[in-house]
Formats: sequence, C-alpha cells, structure tokens
Amino acid sequence: MTPTSSTATAEKPAAVLTHANYKSGAKPIWCPGCGDYSVLSSITKALAILQRPPEEVVVVSGIGCSSRIPAYTSCYGFHGVHGRALAAATGVKLARPELTVLVAGGDGDGYSIGGNHFLHACRRNVDMTYIVMDNHVYGMTKGQPSPTTEPDWDSKLAPGGTGIRAFNPLVVALASGANFVARAFSGDPNGTADLIAKAVRHPGFSFIEILSPCVTFRPEQRDWKDHVHPAPVTATDDPARAARRLMTDDGMNVGVLYAGNRNPYPLGPKGKSVPLADLEAEFAP
Repeated sequence: MTPTSSTATAEKPAAVLTHANYKSGAKPIWCPGCGDYSVLSSITKALAILQRPPEEVVVVSGIGCSSRIPAYTSCYGFHGVHGRALAAATGVKLARPELTVLVAGGDGDGYSIGGNHFLHACRRNVDMTYIVMDNHVYGMTKGQPSPTTEPDWDSKLAPGGTGIRAFNPLVVALASGANFVARAFSGDPNGTADLIAKAVRHPGFSFIEILSPCVTFRPEQRDWKDHVHPAPVTATDDPARAARRLMTDDGMNVGVLYAGNRNPYPLGPKGKSVPLADLEAEFAP
C-alpha cells in the first residue's frame, strides 16, 4: 500500500532543548571564582528543564555584576538602568503575557535603589521570577557595603563596619506579598536549577535569593559552602508559619521556604482594543 501524502509528511517530534541552547556566544567576564558563573549555568539548566524555546523567554536586568546575565543567554534580553529591572519586566509581562519573564539582579541593584520596585513587585504578584545573586557587597563598584552586608563587616571603605542592621529580603518579600520565596546556593548549580524551574512554574511573583560569593571583595565567603544546609522543614503555604520560620532563619537555609496560593495579577486585555486613530482624536484640539 502506498502511503498517503499526510502519512509521508508526518511531523517529526520537536528536538529536546539542552542548556547549551540557551547560551549566547558572549563570554562571561566575571572575576575568577565568582558565584555568578554557576548561577548562569543554573538558569540555562532550568530553562532546559522547562523546555521553553529561547524566543519565548525574556531575561531582564538592571546594573551590576549579576545584571550581565541577559547578554550571556540566547533569550530575548533587556539590560535596564540601575534598580529598574522589575519595572521593565512587569511591563514586558503585562504586554506579552505568553512569554516567560525572568529578572536577574544583585543585592545592591535590587534592595537599595531598586528597593521600592521590589516591594511593589511582590505586592502586585505579576507572574514572573526574580533571581537575586546576593554577595553582601557592591562587587562591580569595588566593595562598598550593600543593604545585606553585616553591620560589623570591617573594610577599607567602611572601617569598623556600618553599624546598620542588614536588610532581610526574604522577610520583606513575604510581607509584601510574593507568592513563592526560596533560597539557593550557587555552589549547588543543579539544586539551584531545580529551584528556578519550580519558581517559574509557580503562579505569581516568585523570588529566589541565591547566595553567590564575591571572592574578590569577600574572600571569606568561600566558607559558605560549609555552612549552607537544606531547610529543616518543608515548604509551607501559611504566611504566618513562613514568617516565624524566616525571622529565626540563620541565612543559610536553602530550599523552598514559602509557596503561596494567592491569585496572580490578571494578565491580558481587560476590554476592547481601541484604534490608535480614535485615541488621537480624543486629544485633538
């Protein structure tokens, strides 16, 4: 029997994407030993787990060492201004809700000049994932204390330490309404990749703090590998329970700490589209 044309031209199954499909040709230029190399690897591995084509993913960043991430991926990218990555990413997701939106940043970019955007991104609960590489220092601008720096960290730029209580991003994220809160360690790229994939799949605003050592200005952070440990309790969807857990956290628990069930910000048009000419006519003299 001669096969019909429809049988002969049956579609081939789609090729399985690997982490290499999400890497660009640009070579990372971080300092040797920087944890951000592993975070980049975890992001590409997570996208391979999700099997989202690169053209359906947008990576948005602000300013800082970690904000170079978009250039090192083959996805669509937007490298914005300092502290404004979440605002830009929110606009992308609202305009193109079918896309997967990731935001990459650091503790300086995200919690200092970008702190207000962080609060309201959590509150709005738009369906996107915020990945913060936290090294407790401004690495790109030569080692100033950041919002998460320990108050007694002694350095040439802050002799004796700042004396200021460190910002607690996970507590703030939970209190502000983030729907998924987790912590990872860059020294565990596979575990971090799994957490990023879980965050992307979870509806609403997902926040992951990744402990990513700056071996140039904080060489003592090499010891983090000896201190990180799995969270001793399972993830909860109870904000009160999560708050008690985070307030007594030693800063080294890794894993999903909170997975809520709040409805994400509604996406898509809320009414009929209006032709541009009609809008212009409303403002005509």
